[in-house]
Amino acid sequence: MPIAVEEAGDVRIVRVKQAKLTYAVLGRFFAEVQQLVESGARRMLLDLHEVVYMDSASIGCLMDIQRLVRAHDGVLGLFGLQPRVETMISMTGVLKLIDAYRDEAGALAALGSAAEPGD
Repeated sequence: MPIAVEEAGDVRIVRVKQAKLTYAVLGRFFAEVQQLVESGARRMLLDLHEVVYMDSASIGCLMDIQRLVRAHDGVLGLFGLQPRVETMISMTGVLKLIDAYRDEAGALAALGSAAEPGD
């Protein structure tokens, strides 16, 4: 599955380069994210601005990623949610467990301030 990974300080930004996030691509997607976490990434943002559709399996995958990141004492956030995707993940309760931000700057600011004591 096409993704691009960028670093912003100690935050890994995973840019999903797929319009439809569906069961067919989730195995590879999860494996790539898992590799990042196992290689030391503890703060991660998923950029979903190119994703216009996701199925129920994708919701499960997001929750699996959340559990993986938390198991490694990390934090996960989402940004760039298209309206249809935001509705889907909101209706399923994902936004109660994974923070979502309107844009990249807001997401980076939140992860930075959340991780620094005294902020």
